[in-house]
Amino acid sequence: MSKAMTIVGMVVAALLVVMFGVDFFADIPFGADSKTMNIGAIIAGAILGYTSFSTFREQK
Repeated sequence: MSKAMTIVGMVVAALLVVMFGVDFFADIPFGADSKTMNIGAIIAGAILGYTSFSTFREQK
């Protein structure tokens, strides 16, 4: 179950980075109301992806 949760974390992180990255560059999903919010969400998604991936590697 714990490996599945880390995989879900990586998928959610990828979705966050892609969704807010597209909004930052193309203004499509949200209309780019705040560039600062997009940058913060991209950083949060990257941190989540890194922690999920490192936890996934440590599990046996």
